[in-house]
Order: sequence, then C-alpha cells, then structure tokens
Amino acid sequence: MKELVEIIKAYEAAKLCSKHSVLATIVHLDGSSYRRPGARMLVLEDGLMIGAISGGCLEGDALKKALLTFTEKKSRLITYDTSDEDDSSIGVQLGCEGVIQVLFEYLDYDNPSNAVELLKTAIAKRQPSVLVTLYDLSNKKADQIGACFLQEENGTVSGAVPVSVNRDTIISHITDVFQTGCSKFTEYSINGKLLQGFIEFFQMPVSLVVVGAGNDAIPLMQIADILGWEVTVVDGRKTHAKTDRFINACQVLVSKPAAVLEQLTIDRRSCFVLMTHNYQYDLQMLKALLPLDIPYIGVLGPKKKLQKMLDQLASEGLNLKDELLTKLYGPTGLDIGAETPEEIASSIVSEIQAVLHQKNAQMLKWKTESIHSNNPS
Repeated sequence: MKELVEIIKAYEAAKLCSKHSVLATIVHLDGSSYRRPGARMLVLEDGLMIGAISGGCLEGDALKKALLTFTEKKSRLITYDTSDEDDSSIGVQLGCEGVIQVLFEYLDYDNPSNAVELLKTAIAKRQPSVLVTLYDLSNKKADQIGACFLQEENGTVSGAVPVSVNRDTIISHITDVFQTGCSKFTEYSINGKLLQGFIEFFQMPVSLVVVGAGNDAIPLMQIADILGWEVTVVDGRKTHAKTDRFINACQVLVSKPAAVLEQLTIDRRSCFVLMTHNYQYDLQMLKALLPLDIPYIGVLGPKKKLQKMLDQLASEGLNLKDELLTKLYGPTGLDIGAETPEEIASSIVSEIQAVLHQKNAQMLKWKTESIHSNNPS
C-alpha cells in the first residue's frame, strides 16, 4: 500500500507540471516471479521510476518500453519470459521461472478515470475495493483497454465497462472477488475473440494501535510505517504520548483505557499491541478489546503476566470463550531470539503479518509447496 501511495504522490507532482507519465502493472503471471500481479511502477518522461515490477532486473527494459509508450500515447502489453535463460530480449538471465505480462498504460491527465485516478479512489476510503483491468493477449501490439472500472465495497463505481464487454458478467466476477478477498484472472468472449481480465482486490491497510508510548514503541511504529500500516499510539501519560516522538503515527492519543475505543475506528483490519508496562492499564484495555471482532491482540511480557490478567478478568465475570482467546497472542511476537526493542518490534510485526495472512511463519527453506499460491493476491 505504501508503494501505491508513493506512486500517486509522484503522479500528482508530474500532473502539476504536465510531465508525461506511464504506469507499468503486472497483470498476469505464469510460474514464479519476484513481484506478483498488481505490482506497479510509475515511469516519468525524465526517466524517474517510482515503485517496482521486479527485483530490479526488468526495470531497465521497462524504462525503454515506457519511453516508447510516451511516443505512441497508447497502452501496450509486454511479455517477459524469465524462465528462458537465453532470452536476449531482456538481456539478462533472470531465472525466476515465470512468464510475466506487464501492461504499460499512458496516463491521460484529461481522463478522470485513468489508471492512477482509479487507484486514488481505491485507497481514498477505509474500505475494500475491486479494480477491473482488461487486456488482449492475442494482440499485444493493439491499444489495450487497461484499468477501466472500479467498484468500492459500499457499491460506488468509477470508470466504465467497455461497451463490448458484458457488464453483468464483470459485476458477478467483482462480487466473487469481494466474497473471497482474493484477486482473480478471467476471460471474456467478445465476438468470438478472448479478452483477458485481471479482477484485483484492494484490501484496507492494517490499522495498528500501539497501546503504550514507551521507547520500545518507537521502533514498532517505525517498522509498521515502512510497511504502510496506519499506526495509532495510545498512552495515559502526557510525557510519553507526544507527536514529536511518534512523527509518522497517524494519531497519538493521551487517554484513560475506558475512553480509548470511542476515539478510534475499529474494523476487521485493526490490530492491537498492549505494551504500556502498566499492569492495570493493559488489563483494562484487554477487557475492552476481547469482545471485539478484531484479528489480533498482542500482549507484551511473560506468559504468567497474561495468565494473571485472564484469571482476574474471569473472576470479574468475563466469559473467556475460546473464540475470544483465539485472537489473543501473548507473549506477543515470533520466537526469533529477539532481545533489543528493534528485534522485538520486528518479531511482533512479523507475527501480525502471519496471522492476517493465515500463515504459520515457518522458514521458507522447509516449505515444500510453492511460496505463493496460484491466487494472484
């Protein structure tokens, strides 16, 4: 998400000074690749590139293709076969074992529904959305349709489905993607000819609420910010909860536990880490959080501390059903030998990432199946 925000910022700056720009997007992948479908890179006419569609191996050739797109002022589709070690069209042996389809879209600033304008809409609100991108694999040199239609979870739509494509069919595919939360590839038959579609799911960013504004909360906020998560820091101490200590946080609150939740917007991507080092403060926050439908509550400190908190809540009449405790992680973080605040922060962020993606956080060395599923998400 953060990469997308940076692309939009660069696009807005280029638009202000009428500097031509092209958006390169991976729209399909057969096999493996460093970046997945949905990875994007903005290329400006002066050669500046924001974002990435590979680990750096495709960017040089992509720049050349983008410059040609500037000249033609039309969208085009390029295939990169990274499984071919003798592929002279790229000039390097990539060895990723994948066939990558990259769509280069010329961005017409007069078009309010160009690809980046649709992306801006997709991330403007805190809700999921689905973007439809259409392209023709059988005629890559033709002017491609590209990103054309966006639907937000609340039903708001932007852009338009081309007349030649059945809108009801596309809407049904969008509905499927909203239900599964996973992007998909599909095909549409138009006058006996196949048109490919990338129906892309945009998830809300993680909202991380760090309860505790001690020095050990700073690296946790910083790592989360690098990932593009929205970070809120909460503490009851005015001396600690200061914006100049957490300059990248979206919000810094000085609050008693009872008033915290009424100042926040809580949804299914909200995660909490309790690390005030104040037993009573963490206890009251845990009591308020356990009944909520959220995916992750981490509690810093030893397991015996957490068990003491749970025993106390049970004695106060809180029914600690299994479904309440499944979201509770204490001690918070993965077992990676973390000792310093920075190491502990990385272990906590990694655990949250694993939980949200329903992964077991094993070493990739021991993974027997493909690292990525066949799903484009």
